Amino acid sequence: MDKVFLLSGSTKIAFTGDITVPLTHAFDILLRDMEKVFGHKFDLERESPPADIIVREAGENSPIYRKVEAFHIHFEQDPARDKLIMMLEGSDELGIIYGLLYISREYLGVDPFWFWTDKDPAKKEIIEIPAEEYISPPYRVRYRGWFVNDEVCLIGWTDTYPPPKEVWHPVFETLLRLGGNMVIPGTDLPRSGIHWDLASDMGLYITHHHAEPLGAEMFFRAYPDHEASYDKNAALFEGLWREAIEKQKDKKAVWVLGFRGQGDCPFWEQDPSYNTPKLRGELISKVIRRQYEMICEYAENPPCSAYLYGEITELYRQGYIDFPEGVIKIWADNGYGKMVSRRQGNHNPRVPSLPSPDEEGPHGVYYHVTFHDLQASNHLTMFPSDPNLIRNEIIKAFNLGADRYLAVNSGNIRPHVYLLDIMSRLWNSGEMDIESHLNEFCARYFSSGADKAKECYREYFNRTIQYGPNDDDRAGEEFYHHPARLILGHWIRKEGAAPEKRLIWATGEIDFNDQVRWFYDKCMSAAAGWIDLHEKCEKLAQSLNKKEAVFFRDNLLFQVKLHLSGCSGLISLCKGYFSYLEDNYALAFVYVSKAVRDYSESLKAMSESEHGRWKNFYRADWLTNVKSTIYALEAVRKSLRMHGDCPDFFLWYKEYLMPPSEKKIYLENTHRNPLPDDVLAERLMEKFLIQEDTL
Repeated sequence: MDKVFLLSGSTKIAFTGDITVPLTHAFDILLRDMEKVFGHKFDLERESPPADIIVREAGENSPIYRKVEAFHIHFEQDPARDKLIMMLEGSDELGIIYGLLYISREYLGVDPFWFWTDKDPAKKEIIEIPAEEYISPPYRVRYRGWFVNDEVCLIGWTDTYPPPKEVWHPVFETLLRLGGNMVIPGTDLPRSGIHWDLASDMGLYITHHHAEPLGAEMFFRAYPDHEASYDKNAALFEGLWREAIEKQKDKKAVWVLGFRGQGDCPFWEQDPSYNTPKLRGELISKVIRRQYEMICEYAENPPCSAYLYGEITELYRQGYIDFPEGVIKIWADNGYGKMVSRRQGNHNPRVPSLPSPDEEGPHGVYYHVTFHDLQASNHLTMFPSDPNLIRNEIIKAFNLGADRYLAVNSGNIRPHVYLLDIMSRLWNSGEMDIESHLNEFCARYFSSGADKAKECYREYFNRTIQYGPNDDDRAGEEFYHHPARLILGHWIRKEGAAPEKRLIWATGEIDFNDQVRWFYDKCMSAAAGWIDLHEKCEKLAQSLNKKEAVFFRDNLLFQVKLHLSGCSGLISLCKGYFSYLEDNYALAFVYVSKAVRDYSESLKAMSESEHGRWKNFYRADWLTNVKSTIYALEAVRKSLRMHGDCPDFFLWYKEYLMPPSEKKIYLENTHRNPLPDDVLAERLMEKFLIQEDTL
């Protein structure tokens, strides 16, 4: 008997059984991957002989019979052809899908993130596969997947809204390749979009945003002229819930129960009569039980969940909310990776957000590898803390029984592949070593410089700004933008020494001038590190082979550029403010202009990474919103010029730039063409002997 199975351009694949829509999608993916490797099209055979790979549902004698989402690969001798054939059995639909994608990854060499990393498999004529039996291990988490949230880059990537199939298909394909089985496909997108149906058609469970229980339409969208009061309009609410249930009743779903206000806020903001924790908890409990009853009219033992997020966590801890038996209670991190309550504005009690050891389950976790909070979060750049924080927090949650459900905020996918890969290892096996994974990750994507790439990735997490006393108090790129715009607004409105209240979360309650100094000091402490890492990354990118250099530039180097340009920009902004306090308006103008130039480097970095299929990927940067930061800077810059260069916008030129001899004889009518802001700033910068690399 042969010890090796040969996979080649002549390999025939057959499926025996009824082929569903999700299986059709999965076979299409595998056949496309085979075409990439072997160079020609393949077809799926509907009769088993004389196929080389036979795919079927597991029978009673299979070692995976009645297991969940399992597959079994073994080899049998075909006596008629005197050769081995591969048998792939799946315990269910997802088991078959995972088995097909296992063949793609392990035998064809197709990377799970191939689409997002521009990593195509190597061309081959024949692949020798050891004829060894393989039974897939059970998954550590029953329901596991992504919440594609704050997905503005995906939204703006094409001219079609809501995003079309070509945007969503690679998202769902990648999730399946990573062993995920569940998705919240986007945030508050129009119901006319393809995202819900395509996710279901590809075999994924649908679950829901905590602000959109059951996946129902927002009340105010359906009834804009009615009060969002369950007491007054229970029938209207329940009509929306029933409509959502009926639409999804034949699909796989993990139902989310709950009751929040319109716009993702506590419901009592729209119904203030609920003015005590007891009243609020009673209504939420009543609504959840009613939603559960409605679902049970359509399904037996439906998987249901409820988010312990924001105000609901506090009410639950106080004993005011109860859930039907079996509902998965989902605990959330704070957006920065720690399983504690989220900071709301300046309020940050850091209440533990995990079940107690003896607390009745089941439990799950909602976890952010990307976040948006108008403060210091990471949206376009990677999670800013040591990845060991993620590993330790997730394993701690698993050990406390929060392992039935894991929804990972995946954002726009492309910037976050490293962390999303880590999360998939955790939901698959429940354990992983960060250092070993980093070795594997860098060897996989940067084989021509793996050791140096590993150093750069490791250093990235050490360079992020530590803005607070906790290990998760580390800044993503939004730290350089939202606080900057608050500083600029406070400045131009002339609000004086009073603290900018929306910055107290970072600085404490100190005078505004000291708040600006606080941000300046934080950025100055980090700037040299970012400059050093940027130089290392640039040097490495030049030494990598061409294809690997593309992904390195688009991933780590791009993100280092966002940090460096943002950090430099905020430093220049602060210097401009300090000069303004000294009534040196021309120098303040120069520094603010320098900030415009610094932040513009972020836009340049985005543009440079928008090549090929990635054209326009960052044009919908509406959350970090670099363009808004530059807009605010330009407003202040114009204001500064009004202070010292008005009314003719020629005074600074005359004072600082005009040759002394010319000052004595110039005529007004020949020197009245004001220099543009950028040109004037550049000329003044040279005059003031300010070197950009020292700012």
